[in-house]
Amino acid sequence: MKKLLILAAASIILTACGSSEPAMMHSKNDAASAIMAAEHEAGRAASENYEWRDTGKLIKSAKAALKEDKYDDAVKLATKAKKQSSLALMQHDANQHAKPAF
Repeated sequence: MKKLLILAAASIILTACGSSEPAMMHSKNDAASAIMAAEHEAGRAASENYEWRDTGKLIKSAKAALKEDKYDDAVKLATKAKKQSSLALMQHDANQHAKPAF
């Protein structure tokens, strides 16, 4: 009975370890496209004078990761920068119609 429990526990552990998600493998073109999209969205936010503080830093870090051939990191950082810019534009739109609440 002990052997059966040990065998069952070992198989569960090995199954759990083996089923982890594979790492994303992005190419240089993926990273460059993500950075270009982030820069475009940041430009839109900047044109409304609503660019968030860290967006430029994220894009700069993404470019550095691209130069170091860390494409997955570059895509992750650029995606985060683009998301921040999109949220900044949404915040800008929401604040255009804000009224005082008395």
